[in-house]
Amino acid sequence: MSVELLMNVTPSETRVAYIEDGLLQEIHVDRESKRGIVGNIYKGKVIRILPGMQAAFVDIGLEKAAFLHASDIMPHTECVADSEQQQFQVQDIAELVRQGQDIIVQVIKDPLGTKGARLTTDITLPSRYLVFMPGSSHVGTSQRIESEEERERLKEIVENYCDETGGFIIRTVAEGAKAQELEQDATFLKRLWRKIKERVSRPGSKNLIYGELDLAQRVLRDFVGDPIDHILVDSRLTYDLLQEFTKEFMPEVTNKLELYRGSMPIFDLYDTENEIQRALERKVKLKSGGYLIIDQTEAMTTIDINTGAFVGHRNLEETIFNTNIEATIAIARQLRLRNLGGIIIIDFIDMQEDLHKQRVLQSLEEALGKDRAKTTVNTFSSLGLVEMTRKRTRESIEHILCEECLSCKGRGMVKSVETVCYEILREIVRIHKAHRSEYFLVYASTAVANALTSDESHALAEVEVFVGKRVEVKVEPLYIQEQFDVVLM
Repeated sequence: MSVELLMNVTPSETRVAYIEDGLLQEIHVDRESKRGIVGNIYKGKVIRILPGMQAAFVDIGLEKAAFLHASDIMPHTECVADSEQQQFQVQDIAELVRQGQDIIVQVIKDPLGTKGARLTTDITLPSRYLVFMPGSSHVGTSQRIESEEERERLKEIVENYCDETGGFIIRTVAEGAKAQELEQDATFLKRLWRKIKERVSRPGSKNLIYGELDLAQRVLRDFVGDPIDHILVDSRLTYDLLQEFTKEFMPEVTNKLELYRGSMPIFDLYDTENEIQRALERKVKLKSGGYLIIDQTEAMTTIDINTGAFVGHRNLEETIFNTNIEATIAIARQLRLRNLGGIIIIDFIDMQEDLHKQRVLQSLEEALGKDRAKTTVNTFSSLGLVEMTRKRTRESIEHILCEECLSCKGRGMVKSVETVCYEILREIVRIHKAHRSEYFLVYASTAVANALTSDESHALAEVEVFVGKRVEVKVEPLYIQEQFDVVLM
């Protein structure tokens, strides 16, 4: 199996494609205009203390002073299990900081409106599986790892990496992680913390000590340990930055970096650009002739499987079984590619044999085995549906690249031409009863206006007789299908 990362970088956007055996499996997009400063570490100065609010304002070099509450000067415990938390009493802010004091802080909330950023002194550095806590000797585990046996296994491994430098919190996605993967994460985070301390102690250091990694660096950090063969980057600047980054923190990856010099755009390789466009469509075609219908809603995602043009070779049950098996592989890929999370309901084609149902579930679980996001698959329900969950790691590709349709307002449907015509006719009657006029002027979209003067002309004539007024129809090419105006003349 060959794995490549393609990195397409422009001044306003960075895209990273994860290619497996020549097929796009994941797409990551980061836009400069939507990047925040959460996670950034600053060397700030306390400029004002507010005893009444138990808080202080800190200058970190931004337009607005940042806000530091007394409770955010205490150690971080919110993602540690209840049994592992220690109780801390919030001290008076005047006892914790003083005006004019230099202080190392981390942003936990972006500036919003007239408010500055919110800060904490409890520095944490996240990686794929672990969160590093400088100055702590504690190992905590995410509350969402339910298995006590797994929690103990992970703690036993990670405790070996704790020293005077700091401790760790084990993240939910670490469930099932190998010792080698945890060790790589711990090593990376300790190297990173050493570099941050060097920058803090450097004379004349600027406000920003550490910025949260950009997408290209985050992907390398999160994919370290994956069997990646090549990393192609189409930007010389980003390539040089990644060279420096990997040599410092991930030397085992440096020789896999390659500056892309091809004549065609990098995302034209492996048909990546078209694959991204197809990932936005409802319908996913299967090689056999069957297809999936994927609908993402606020509450859940539903996936429906259909045989389509696939007629099989033996009998109906075998045709259905083969379509469902093929669908499991396509579903697993689409979940990764579209980054669909939360509750997912799969409506497989009804099968009669229990053995076929078991093999379909087994095939789905095996296909999901390559997914880095945690998935849980339940058995077939009494209605023949398979319920599963996939941990949300970031926004879905649809939410990143798309916005609500102005025509249908998110319904996914628009009113038919016939429906809009009848709404116009009712509106003419309503206005006639309330107001007097010489005649009516209707502005409508091209399709609706054409219908009123052709297919629905008889209905329009009946309304003209009923109201005793002439109705003139004009095309407004900028109007969407549902939009119209009835004007009194």
